[in-house]
Amino acid sequence: MKYLTLCITLIFASISMNAKSQTKINHVAVYAKDLKASGEFYGKIVGLQEIEEPFKDGLHIWYDMGMGTSLHVIARETPWQEPTIMKDNHLCFSVADLDGFIENLTKNAIPFEDARGNVAQVNIRPDGIRQIYIRDPSGYWLEINDEY
Repeated sequence: MKYLTLCITLIFASISMNAKSQTKINHVAVYAKDLKASGEFYGKIVGLQEIEEPFKDGLHIWYDMGMGTSLHVIARETPWQEPTIMKDNHLCFSVADLDGFIENLTKNAIPFEDARGNVAQVNIRPDGIRQIYIRDPSGYWLEINDEY
């Protein structure tokens, strides 16, 4: 939980830095209760492309998130503790076809909700962007929107 919060904080900090800064986002890491289930979720449901896993230890799966960033899904080697994560702390991915994404969620029996927690509802932000929220197999929140 603390690690995910730190990663998200670093993402926002790197975005707000000026153009002359040499600091950039490199990756986000999430620990998985079940590495296989989380790997299938991020690959088949979210649609991220798996990339080479340099550690080759069977404890990591890496995904390309675009613009030189990656997502590292890591098997938890110590006993799993259910995360207490509010929806405010989330990763956000943009898709070109939100309706098609929702159709795939429905086909795979994955629940989604709007920003207020209304099940199977799409939220429209003040800027007109449509968004939904889903949870990965370990309980982490993801926003999926159509700001593609």
